[in-house]
Amino acid sequence: MEMDRETGALLPAMMDARNAFMELVDELRPELHRYCARMTGSVLDGEDVVQETLAKAYYALGQMIEPPNLRPWLFRIAHNTAMDFLKRYERKHVDVVPDVPDRAEPEESGVDPELVEAALAVFLELPPVQRSAIILKDVLGQSLEDTAATMGTSIGAVKAALSRARTNVMRTPIPSLAHPAKPVSAEAHAMLQQYVRLFNDRNWDGLRALLAEEARLDIVSRFQRRVSDAGYYDRYAEILATEDLRAEAGVVDGIPAIAIFNPASGTLPAYFILIESSRGKIARIRDFRYVSYIAADARFSRSY
Repeated sequence: MEMDRETGALLPAMMDARNAFMELVDELRPELHRYCARMTGSVLDGEDVVQETLAKAYYALGQMIEPPNLRPWLFRIAHNTAMDFLKRYERKHVDVVPDVPDRAEPEESGVDPELVEAALAVFLELPPVQRSAIILKDVLGQSLEDTAATMGTSIGAVKAALSRARTNVMRTPIPSLAHPAKPVSAEAHAMLQQYVRLFNDRNWDGLRALLAEEARLDIVSRFQRRVSDAGYYDRYAEILATEDLRAEAGVVDGIPAIAIFNPASGTLPAYFILIESSRGKIARIRDFRYVSYIAADARFSRSY
């Protein structure tokens, strides 16, 4: 009984600590995502890397006596996490380049607006080390010193990687898409279209009827639990009482997705929802409402 009381007191404290950490890093999340999305070539994979980065940082912070300088520390963790991701999924050599600067010394320029607006496919054409250097230096505007610290290498190695990256960007024809659309089964296509129709009709009972009994919900950056335990559609009914949201089916980074549009935010999607179905029922929902910054880099297509 005593242990139950201690556990009951500990859980709120743990939640308070986590919420305080999330508030602390909130302003840095869009910039972290800008880096991670360009490293992975996907706004969705980029957000997964951001989530893993923050989980590692939160755990590490609890082991420290003094807090670190937050921004460079988080970027260093994000860099290592992104490189681990590339090792797993690209199976490419991602070690740091040798410390041998090229003849041309990269200038200490600021953010390159053309690269900021470039499609994610631009960066996928580069080897991972070159990719990291040009994103940190030319897209995010870090100094050579900060870029070297983030990558865990020397300024000379960064200069070499930058020189090669800039040359490769100029010479390489850039594909129009980072990720070709994956084949969509007739069942998945029908489920996506049905979900969109019911959402736009505000038919919450109809959406609940599509759920598998143990369907899981991931409100990205907030919580994960069973949909039935989350009051998910009750919450949307409240949201749509004040926001005129509209859903459209399409593709993001080659993945079938539902784009949510808000007239107040212009013509681009405000955020995305992903659904996974099995045997005619929805098995999982990933709702990106609270990480709407990913929409700025997304390439949403209404065609499959």
